[in-house]
This record gives sequence, structure tokens and C-alpha cells, in this order.
Amino acid sequence: MSPTKVIIAGGGIAGPILAAVLKGKGYDPIIYERHDSIPDAGLSMCLQPNGLKVLCALPGLIESLEGKTIDRLLFQSVLPEDPGTLADSDAPTKMKEAYGFGMFGVRRTTFHRQIIEYAEKNDVKIVWGHNVVGLEQDENSVTVKFENGNTDTASFVVGCDGLHSATRIALFGKEKAEFTGLVQTGGISPTPASLASVPTMMNVFGNGEHFIAYPVTDSLISWATTRRESESKETWAAMGEDKQQQFRQGSYSKWECGVGEVVQNAPKIIKYGLYDRPELKSWHRGRVVLLGDAAHPTSPHLGQGANQAFEDIALLTQLLHKYNPSAGEPSTTTLETIFLEYETARIPRSSLLVKEARKQGDGRVTQGVEACKQRNNIIRAIYKDDESIAANYAKVVKAKEE
Repeated sequence: MSPTKVIIAGGGIAGPILAAVLKGKGYDPIIYERHDSIPDAGLSMCLQPNGLKVLCALPGLIESLEGKTIDRLLFQSVLPEDPGTLADSDAPTKMKEAYGFGMFGVRRTTFHRQIIEYAEKNDVKIVWGHNVVGLEQDENSVTVKFENGNTDTASFVVGCDGLHSATRIALFGKEKAEFTGLVQTGGISPTPASLASVPTMMNVFGNGEHFIAYPVTDSLISWATTRRESESKETWAAMGEDKQQQFRQGSYSKWECGVGEVVQNAPKIIKYGLYDRPELKSWHRGRVVLLGDAAHPTSPHLGQGANQAFEDIALLTQLLHKYNPSAGEPSTTTLETIFLEYETARIPRSSLLVKEARKQGDGRVTQGVEACKQRNNIIRAIYKDDESIAANYAKVVKAKEE
């Protein structure tokens, strides 16, 4: 008997990992990706204990990843009325002691290439240039229709096609994205000498402005600024060269703590607006289920987007093994049980973290001197001792118990 075929819509960050896990459990996954090749989009990701725990289950993957372990968290204020260090913590090292994993910075394009290669080495077929436009289900299968006129049929479908998920639209219709009022600008720069000795994730707070940076290789640091602006397109495209140069010489170039050096030395600067999607009450319909950003898109302020997708993968594949241990053709009733249990467990947690990410984003761009001072004091309180830091991160990473 041939293995049960599973179509994965989306070959971004979640799709190749899901495919590799499914392959290891006896399924026959095939990935359909709308791009013609790996896109040169995005900047970086910070893999955290909950995400790394999932990746660790794939033999040899973590050991092969190119990136940089983060050992230190540094919080600085450039508010003239309350300047200086707010907190300086070795929390990532403590995380490793508590959860078995710490924090690991990676360039998005490098990580994407590596997980694609890993999936292909494990005999996962990836078909490029196929954008989902429709789904047809019957009692035993799902047929996926693509924009180029091709079709394919599988036992079930997992939509991992990200923020602009065509699978989500096919299931639940198109929703209007709402601009959050926040715009990020960022790039990848040579690591300044002041941050080179200890791999550091640095957060710098001003009045209505925020800067974050962390290493992604021994010599490169990824960074992003957040501020309130009028609406900007949700795109990862580079700014025009004139605007890039204006940004390099703008207000951030005068910030201390290495910020000015990082911004001025960025070879390419991109700008993108942050948008919200309505929260879904269900992630599945029949034999089709959503995962990662397709199910619960989030703003980047907690660094949990990919990590939450990996949590989704862990639970979904555990439930498939629990209710369909033979990896044979599951009945619609079995899939309904699996998908319902999956979303019942995952929706509350992902929803909480999506809301917390929005809250973090708003707090980072607090405006007004007194409000900024209050924010600075909250940061000081959170990072005042190991116990307080551990409690703060336990809510997010939650990687120890399962």
C-alpha cells in the first residue's frame, strides 16, 4: 500500500518543517509553493526554546543551521529625560538551563534555504510556481486547484501559506487587513565592535521610537526600527536608494549604544507596514486545516511567529500519530477529531500571544516623556532579578512541560 498523500500549501518557513516531520511518520507530503524559487524577502528570525524544541526532533537539522546563539539581552533608553541602561541580562543563558534551548538568531533567507534543502534530502517533493485558487472536497480526498490550471488530489491538505494565505481565503473568504499604525524599517549590517564580544539582543527605546537588533552570524546583525506612521504597504521591498540614504543619515544615526553605526552601515534598508487580520474561530473545514501565519498571523514584536508555527506542527503531527498511528488513509471522522483537538488546544495560546505581541508593539512606541518614563520603569521591574525574568519568559516560551 502506498503512503497517505498530504498536500502542503506553502513552502515558506512552516511547510518544509511540517513535511519533514510527516515524512518521518510515514506520510507522503508534497509541497506546492506559489513563488518560482526561494524569495529574497524578510530579514531574520529569532528561534526560541519552544521552536527549537520542535526542530530538535528532526535528526541533524539544528546542528546544520547557520546562525548565532544569543547570550545577552540589553535594554537601553535614549530618552533625554531618562537615558541609560534599563536592564542587562543573561536571560538567554538561563533559558537554556531551564528549557534545554536558548535563543538563536538566523537570517530568514539562509534558514529558508536550509530547511528546503533538509526537506528535499528527506525525499520531500517541492513544486514551485503553484498558487492555490480553489479546493474541492469529497468524503475521502481534497482536490487543489492552482492558478496555472493544474490540479492535484490528496487525502488531506494543510495550509501553511502564510500571511496572505490562499488556503484560508478558499476556506473562509477574503478579509480586509487592518493597518496597525506601526511601520518597521530594517536591514542587516556589520556587527559593531561594541556588540561583538558578547552576542547580544539589544532593545533601545526613545520617545515614540524603538530599535531592536540581534546577531545572525559571527559578523552580521539584523535590526529593525518601529514607529507610528501613516499607512505603508505590507511589503518587504527595499526602499528607493534616495530614501535609504535619508534614513541612514536620519534621527537613528544620532542614537548611541551602537545604533547609529548599525543604521549608517546597512547596505540595504527595507520598509514595511504592520497589518492585523481578523481572528478565526476555527482553523479547519472538512479535510483542510490551517497552520502558522495562515491560521494566526501575528506582528513581530514577540519574535514568536515561526516558533508558534513550529508548536502547531508538533501538536498536529502528535495528534495524527495518536488517532491514525498506521499513517493510513484517515476517515473524515478521524480528521475531524484531530483537527478539532488541534485547534481547541492551539487557538487560545496563539490568540493570547498575538494580543501580547500587539501590546508589546504599542508599548515600544509609547509617546510623551512621562509615559516613556513609566515604560522604562516597567522594563526595569521585569528585568530586576532572575525570578522576574523567568516568569516573564515562561508565559511565552512554555517549552519545558510537554
